Amino acid sequence: MAFGVFIHRSDSIYEDTPAERYQFPPQYLGRARACEGDWVIYYEPRKMPETRGYFAVAKVERIVPDPSAPDMYLALIEAGSYLDFANPVAFADDSGTLVERGLLNEAQRISGRAQAAVRSLSPSDFYRIIQAGLDDEHPLLPRVGVGQPQTWSNELNEERAEFRIEEERERVSTLISRAVRDRVFRKIVLRAYDERCAVTGLKLINGGGRAEVEAAHIRPVEANGPDIVSNGLALSGTAHWMFDRGLIGLDDDMSILISRQANDVDGIRSIINPSGRAIVPARSADRPHLQFVRWHKERCFKN
Repeated sequence: MAFGVFIHRSDSIYEDTPAERYQFPPQYLGRARACEGDWVIYYEPRKMPETRGYFAVAKVERIVPDPSAPDMYLALIEAGSYLDFANPVAFADDSGTLVERGLLNEAQRISGRAQAAVRSLSPSDFYRIIQAGLDDEHPLLPRVGVGQPQTWSNELNEERAEFRIEEERERVSTLISRAVRDRVFRKIVLRAYDERCAVTGLKLINGGGRAEVEAAHIRPVEANGPDIVSNGLALSGTAHWMFDRGLIGLDDDMSILISRQANDVDGIRSIINPSGRAIVPARSADRPHLQFVRWHKERCFKN
């Protein structure tokens, strides 16, 4: 097993769903198989407009031939392992220092490995990237509760003389911590929606500086819904409660649906923003993905 990097573009020609599967050609089979049972980091190329750089982490469950495409393969992602970074990590810092040091050749120049869609990643580079991506130095304050969130700088500290790989591997368990994942998910969803409720359109900040809006999963975690921003909605407490109970939902065009089983349809309609549609992020990749919207409509929404 080994860590790796998967290059992914939001406009990819491949049949990729980062939280579920990654499609690749046969020349990368050996490298991908080395990642089976281990974690990979997703990277968006620098040539992409407004590139996110290293933007997510996920665990590869297994590699299989793609049944729908001859001579192609799929890296299947372990359910519940995908996590968008709270802070996308740039390819290089302001001084030009690469975060992925393994891309440097003996002359300390960027090697051809940087073009490889699938490549191995050293443990030190892996921990450096996830520390930067998940560090929570400036967390969005929770709507309720006063506890200070644990920071990743305390979880993953490279400032030591000896790099203990086994010790660091144990710390990967933090990636599956529900508390950590909930905190990161809240941050990425509220940032994408500018802390504004997608249903009401209200952006309310209380006297303590906390956003009065919550990060809701469209497809719940309990139903294998991933912690990806396109499976999220920023919702006020009331809208979140109604959405989870199927009293409101979304159509494919983001129209807000109201269940006929609701006991106060007119009251619900009165709090929906005037457009009648969910207010979604400006970045298309952050908007609710139709597969999650349709899952909620078919499995949760009460017609």
